[in-house]
Amino acid sequence: MTKPDDSLGRLDRDLDAFEAGRRRATSTGVGSEAGEGYRLVGQLLGGVFGGIGLGWLFDHFAHTTPWGLVIGLVGGATVSIYATVRAASRISARAEAKLNPVAPAPKDDDDDD
Repeated sequence: MTKPDDSLGRLDRDLDAFEAGRRRATSTGVGSEAGEGYRLVGQLLGGVFGGIGLGWLFDHFAHTTPWGLVIGLVGGATVSIYATVRAASRISARAEAKLNPVAPAPKDDDDDD
């Protein structure tokens, strides 16, 4: 019969090994760029289709065909393009910072009187 301490110790070792493997896979960044690209495409399409869906729903209940659909399409496209551009600029800034880290500015010891 195993003691509870042995089981907990084994569980801790297994958890540490799992976390180390997960950190190693995340640090290499394999597939992260593709995942970010798919997320951007999904965000863009989701906003457009969401706007179309809300516009159609408005048209269905308010009987204003096709104006709700048109406004929903334009609104959804506008919001999704704005959000996608912001997300893409954040991703780009993160990638640039990773490739070209900014060196600290040298100290200025001169007195500028």
